[in-house]
Amino acid sequence: MPIKSKIRTIPDYPKKGIMFRDITTLIKDPVGFRLVIDSLTQRYITGEVQFDVIAGIESRGFIMGGALAYTLGKGFVPIRKKGKLPAEKISQEYELEYGTDSIEMHKDAIMKGASVLLVDDLIATGGTALAAAALIEKLGGRVAEMAFIVDLPDVGGRKRLEAKNYLVFALTEFEGE
Repeated sequence: MPIKSKIRTIPDYPKKGIMFRDITTLIKDPVGFRLVIDSLTQRYITGEVQFDVIAGIESRGFIMGGALAYTLGKGFVPIRKKGKLPAEKISQEYELEYGTDSIEMHKDAIMKGASVLLVDDLIATGGTALAAAALIEKLGGRVAEMAFIVDLPDVGGRKRLEAKNYLVFALTEFEGE
């Protein structure tokens, strides 16, 4: 069962001309969800990519990251939208199509020198991933790799991340579709 076949496409969401790739249909399917987590586990259990902790970007990155942290025996760090974390935190603004937003992480979430696997559901422009990487680096951590279920290569996020020397992995892509 290919992962891509379990992802729903919603045309013109959130605005006209956008083909929204909805992974909720993939993760509600027990076989599809298991395939995602098993595929990522197999990639990272080899030890080729060394990391100490997994960080997931709100909200779908929590689902993948939490399950993957469990299968790999690693800790999990949430990267949240502004105003959601209770303890002392740092924040990073990033550009949206219209305006800016910000994400936050607890100041004690990443130890200095820690290597981090950053996970999220989808890479489009790469803006959120770059902001998350900036948070990790502000705390003295290093991004070992960024892992996604879906890459949208036509939007250019992967190229943007790779231009900043980040390693990027995606299970599937929707190119020109």
